[in-house]
Amino acid sequence: MGAMVASGAKDMRDGDREDLQLHRRLSAGDRGAFDELYRRYSPTAYGIAYRLTGQQLLAQDVVHDAFLALWRAPEAFDATRGAFRSFFLALVHHRAVDTIRREERLRARQDRAANLEAAAGEDPSERVVDEDFLTRRRSEVRDALADLSAEQRQVLEMAYFAGKTQVRIAEELGIPLGTVKTRTFAALRRLRRALEKED
Repeated sequence: MGAMVASGAKDMRDGDREDLQLHRRLSAGDRGAFDELYRRYSPTAYGIAYRLTGQQLLAQDVVHDAFLALWRAPEAFDATRGAFRSFFLALVHHRAVDTIRREERLRARQDRAANLEAAAGEDPSERVVDEDFLTRRRSEVRDALADLSAEQRQVLEMAYFAGKTQVRIAEELGIPLGTVKTRTFAALRRLRRALEKED
């Protein structure tokens, strides 16, 4: 039994050493090392991401983002602080949690937008003021939407007017979830800037 434990520890050390070598090559821009790390860790990374998000497309997006972050900034891994495996799978876990929070915020915004109905028994004068404000605001929003690119406008309309999730939009448009997110955030930034000028 003791020999088996010792053998397991040796295998683990060998795996860590191989990871360190691959990471050094990756840091030097070696695409082959990146491919090998992807082959080693993508199944486990996907398993973690899927277990947390519960959606295949979201899990794939999390794994893609984590590997992209590794490729862009391999120096984020510090070998003095632990094994590469622990570092990378923690990165996947954090990104999955961030993705869940983003999706929950989006759903909450959509729910709020869907519940903008007048409350019973409200003061009629307040309703007139609110309607005037909403009329002007709708006009401002329409003008701001007109300044967006067709792709940005499309994802916003699908999300906010049709109530579709980013995952559903990606499926319907046949584009990566990351592209939907990029277009949505860029569009919202432009809208926010345009509407802040109006206020």
